[in-house]
Amino acid sequence: MINQLDYWLSLNAFGRLVFTGQDGQAQEGVVPVRAFPITAPDQGIALIDPQGHELAWIDHLDELPDVLRALIETELGSREFMPEIKCILGVSSFATPSTWQVKTDRGETTFVLKGEENIRRLTSPALLITESHGIHFLIRDRFALDYHSRKILDRFL
Repeated sequence: MINQLDYWLSLNAFGRLVFTGQDGQAQEGVVPVRAFPITAPDQGIALIDPQGHELAWIDHLDELPDVLRALIETELGSREFMPEIKCILGVSSFATPSTWQVKTDRGETTFVLKGEENIRRLTSPALLITESHGIHFLIRDRFALDYHSRKILDRFL
């Protein structure tokens, strides 16, 4: 499989991934999908064709040549949007729905939390917060947040 590198990836003129297998057949519109996007983002990545069939499995992203790894990371980055909350600046109310003002790895933003059930516990100490429009915000380690952020978060957990 991946160790023999029996395929190649490239971009077509429209910026879509093209998978070329050992047989020389090119398949356009290939999508990389992480098996464990939060707990193991660089392990277990499938390359999926437009019909949903797996074309290749990548055990570890760092095993790939730099060119292929860069293509896959770019494609994953454009598909996945999950800002990571670094600090909770404030909330409008401790009752839901409430408006949260947060600082993320992509800048400051505000969002509406519909209910406490929209804060999901992942593998401890990670949390996933889904805002009213369906965007997911990740808190990788809730205990690593500053004191003020932890106090706010504790009111909702």
